Amino acid sequence: MFSSALKSFSSNISANYTISSTPTTICGAWKIYDGKKKSTGRAVSIFVFERRSLDAQAGGLGLRSSSSSVRKVHEEVIARVKKESNLLARLRHPSILELAEPIEDTRSGGLMFATEPVTASLAGLLQEKDDQEQAGGVAGRPSRFVVEDDNGQLRRRELEIDELEIQKGLLQVAQGLEFLHESAGLVHGNLTPESIYVNAKSDWKIAGLAFAGPPDNSDTSSSIPPISLAEVLYHDPRLPRSLQLNLDYASPDFVIDNNIAPAADMFSLGLLILALYNSPHASPLKTNFNISTYKKLFSSSISAPSSTNNFLSLRPLPKDLLNSVLSRLITRRPGQRMNAREFQHSQFFDNILISSIRFLDSLPAKNPNEKSQFMRGLPKILNQFPRTVLEKKVLPALLEEIKDREILFLVLQNVFKIVKSLPSRRRIFTEKIIPKLREAFIAPKGSSTERDTAKEAGLVIVLENTGLIGESCSGKEFKEAILPIIKLGLESHTHSIVDKSLGCLPTIMAVLDFSTIKHEVFPIVAAVFSKTSSLGIKIRGLEAFVVLCGGSSKVREELGDGLDGLTQPTIGTKISNNAVLDKYTVQEKVVPLLKAMKTKEPAVVMAALAVFNQIGKMADTDFLAIECLPILWGFALGPLLNLPQFQEYMASIKALSARIENEQTRKLRELSSNSKATRSNDLMTLGSTDAFFGTTEDNVGESDFERLVLGKGTTNNEPDMLGGTVRPQPQRSQSSRVATPVFSWSTSSANPAQNHVNGASTMGSLGQSPASSARPAHAGSPLNNFAALQPTPPPSVGQSMGNQTTNGFGFMTPMQPSSLQPSQSTLNTTTPHAQSFNSPLHAQSKSNFSITPPTNATSPFSQFSIAPPPAQSQTTLQGQYGKGIGISSSQMNTTSNHKQKTGLDAYESLL
Repeated sequence: MFSSALKSFSSNISANYTISSTPTTICGAWKIYDGKKKSTGRAVSIFVFERRSLDAQAGGLGLRSSSSSVRKVHEEVIARVKKESNLLARLRHPSILELAEPIEDTRSGGLMFATEPVTASLAGLLQEKDDQEQAGGVAGRPSRFVVEDDNGQLRRRELEIDELEIQKGLLQVAQGLEFLHESAGLVHGNLTPESIYVNAKSDWKIAGLAFAGPPDNSDTSSSIPPISLAEVLYHDPRLPRSLQLNLDYASPDFVIDNNIAPAADMFSLGLLILALYNSPHASPLKTNFNISTYKKLFSSSISAPSSTNNFLSLRPLPKDLLNSVLSRLITRRPGQRMNAREFQHSQFFDNILISSIRFLDSLPAKNPNEKSQFMRGLPKILNQFPRTVLEKKVLPALLEEIKDREILFLVLQNVFKIVKSLPSRRRIFTEKIIPKLREAFIAPKGSSTERDTAKEAGLVIVLENTGLIGESCSGKEFKEAILPIIKLGLESHTHSIVDKSLGCLPTIMAVLDFSTIKHEVFPIVAAVFSKTSSLGIKIRGLEAFVVLCGGSSKVREELGDGLDGLTQPTIGTKISNNAVLDKYTVQEKVVPLLKAMKTKEPAVVMAALAVFNQIGKMADTDFLAIECLPILWGFALGPLLNLPQFQEYMASIKALSARIENEQTRKLRELSSNSKATRSNDLMTLGSTDAFFGTTEDNVGESDFERLVLGKGTTNNEPDMLGGTVRPQPQRSQSSRVATPVFSWSTSSANPAQNHVNGASTMGSLGQSPASSARPAHAGSPLNNFAALQPTPPPSVGQSMGNQTTNGFGFMTPMQPSSLQPSQSTLNTTTPHAQSFNSPLHAQSKSNFSITPPTNATSPFSQFSIAPPPAQSQTTLQGQYGKGIGISSSQMNTTSNHKQKTGLDAYESLL
């Protein structure tokens, strides 16, 4: 119950509006706060009058008055204040302060009402100007009019009063007076700087209607009671001066003649003009709110303002104002004064800037032809306007005309020119221009999408100023408001608009992030490139691909047809951000688009070359070799290219090929350096079947089955019972030294290699060179170009067996031959097996060379072998695997050709 009662005392303004904690300005008895409606976000100014100001004034004077008389005076003041608010609610005019919420009581017993946003009163501006002049200029002291913007930054209100601002403001005040006198049938009665407010658009608005009333002898009936001059002219010291009639701006019609007429307001307007040019900025009349003083001033021509004394102004006045305006405003006789309409057409307002502002005010009522002519001529004089007038007067008026499709492109031309000249364009663009652009170009969902040529003309202006837009808004605002407009241009059926949209790509890349570029911008650009039939759009699309791949944008100085293929002078703007396409998108999506391109026009092909040059900097080398180079060769061999163009292609092809070659060479060198030893050993191992078993054929012999069974020694070259050949076991020696074989194609080694020979059976008795079985003869070379082998006769088997231990397969180190000479002779051996080698068949199956072992060899057997070159390892492997383990092809042939007992016959002979 208590809460509901508390809500009943709360005001409507306090409940529906957010109000700033401190007043932005104070005008007389009113404290003005910034406010915003909670439901719509509409900005307002909230005027608050506190009753405590009345009590403080009375108590401060120490006057003894009955409580009833003071209460009566206070009630009269409250009624006067409410009258002002009620008149604002009834009067609607561009020069009258607009009321947003009617007056209401506050919890503290005061009064409150809301109006359109205002920045200050004219009295506050004049006081600010006086303070600046006394401090030595604008920069002498900080301004009292400071506001906080959306980013939390404090900025000074731009409230400078220059000549144009004065002319514009006086013209608006005159228009308001004309409305009051002729339409409303009222006399303002107290026209002072405190009764004029400056709104957010820098317009001057009339308020302070507490003393307004109908004129004397009025023919029209009015519900507003007439002014009681006897009451309003009396100065009550118990009340604040701001709530009483200001005699310093009053007309002698009121004070001396007691006559209420519209001419009285014109006299007050003259005194107001003098205050604007005077120093200090106040009325030349100093009455101290005393009627007697006022009458005394006008009793003498010296003390009364007139043209003879420069209207008591301490500063020189403008010539037009002095001769044609003030002399007809500040005059003692009301009939000699000009009215508000005549004042507006005086010579004081006869200049191009004021005339332009007046035309802007009446622009909605003009016909399309007049609007078009005005918009075409406005850019010529925009630089003559003060920045405050451009921002707060001209720009808002132009933005209101964006809804007119016929002059949309003309309006936007002027809008962007104004924005470019303003220092605070970022805030202005965000607050004022972006909402209007969205409203003009982004159609609501479900609306028709028919082609609108007037809208397309305006779209071209927006696209041409994308760079300025990118500098004037954040990335988020650009993505939400401007990017949809650019998409409209890319999807347009008009080639010139598509061309302009593609030209905006450098700005887009500098503002938007990578994800937006890849998923929202690139697909549209790719679709335009693949579907268009215009060569100019093809070239623009290729230039867009260069930018998307991280290259520089090309801005043509001279716009040609684009079909000659000649290089145009360009100005490059490097895009240095992280919004370029990634390597995957370039390889998988951009290159296929270029590959599918059918046209061979030189301009298009050369533009494609620029794309490939950029791709070559980021793509993989294998992709360049497999995918890009074939496409480049196809374009390079086009029939329409001239010699310089072909040479450009060849230079790019060579550069890419060199990069591929260098990269591949580097990879192979790295692999070779890391695995050189391992790969070499693997190749040598694969070249011999002996490596499979961990030994070599030259060092492996077979056990003599007969010798093992009978315990008798056998000749080294006798075949065993299984048809094999017994290899003698070399004697293991720690001091045996073997020299490296010397061939005609190699260089002899000075240091022979040492090797420790393990005990095993050898094939020295066969007199066969290991090289003959391990290394086949080269095709096309004679078989008799090597000397025959000359092994040293081995010692007895018993001697060998006494010094070493056989363990199956043994290892034998090859001995260095003493000589290597080609010879026609065959092997010279004394065994029957060696004689079988002299057959022609065997002579063709082995190399004929002779190696004489060194005389100081300690081994009792013939120990020699020639390791096959690595290049012949595979051939040796095939031969060895085909003939068996440890038995060469020559041995197989020798055994088969020799006539002896084998198998069971040999076994029986042993028994």
